Amino acid sequence: MAAPQTSIAPGRVAFTYPSFGFYQLARFCIVLATEMQSVAVGWQVYEITKRPLDLGLVGLAQFLPGVLLFLVSGHVADRYDRRKLVLACYAAFGGCSALLLFAALRHTRSVYPIYGVVILIGIVRAFNAPVSRALLPQLVPEQHFPNAVAWASSVFQTATILGPSAGGVVYAIARGPSAVYGLAAVAATVATFCAFQIKVESKARSREPLNTSNVLAGLHYIWRKKIILGAISLDLFAVLLGGAVALLPVYAREILMTGPWGLHPAERAGNWRGDDGRVLGSPAVARAGGSEDVVVRGRVWCVHDFVWGFPQFDPFTDRARARGGCGHG
Repeated sequence: MAAPQTSIAPGRVAFTYPSFGFYQLARFCIVLATEMQSVAVGWQVYEITKRPLDLGLVGLAQFLPGVLLFLVSGHVADRYDRRKLVLACYAAFGGCSALLLFAALRHTRSVYPIYGVVILIGIVRAFNAPVSRALLPQLVPEQHFPNAVAWASSVFQTATILGPSAGGVVYAIARGPSAVYGLAAVAATVATFCAFQIKVESKARSREPLNTSNVLAGLHYIWRKKIILGAISLDLFAVLLGGAVALLPVYAREILMTGPWGLHPAERAGNWRGDDGRVLGSPAVARAGGSEDVVVRGRVWCVHDFVWGFPQFDPFTDRARARGGCGHG
């Protein structure tokens, strides 16, 4: 781990460690790829079946592996080389994008191959999430870890905002998902290359025996720490209710009547809703009163989704209906 340069501003001190820079670039590319791909998958499935239920099944196919494997994936992140695991996950993401590209180029009219690949993506995500979080402390020293966390959150949210926007625009321009899947595969390849450049600081870790007690230790800890349990529960319900954004292809086609061009601003708006928490939740704001901020953000989130649930009050919808000659009612 290289020593930081004294001429660098304190706010950017985490980037004086090359491995941290490579990791953030890799993470940006992989999040951008998965977010672009998610938009394309939803739109492709809806174009094939025209059934909103199938969009819900896409979400379930991505969500279920994480629920079934979260104990195993967390234990794997604790026991094995995290750098190698990240490399494997990023390469697997690229492989899934290639499979989706192959299916799109063959103009498949069945959603089952897509579901199969989406399940694979869910499995990779189940392992990638804990490994990615656990790798960060090995890239910077302890005194610069808060700065690294702040930058990592900003990079993640930037990619989360840009990904759906780019995916919707590319899908609309290319008139199909192939270009999106191709770009996602390229981005995953870049992410894998950057992850290969990472050098971690090796720290001796105790190898505890693999048994039920150790596997469930995390759940026992969360149950004992009620503050953590409450925060996780709040986030759980926010994510469950926020899953309504999976229906945005229906919203864009049937209500906004704009096609993929209308999908990308809707996705971007939804991600801005989630991003305000990361911006307002910065260390400076947290010191000024983080608990009140959480309540305010929760209220804003509820109002935002309530308004989107009644499109007759949305100016985007009014303009779309006017262009389509449908009026109101």
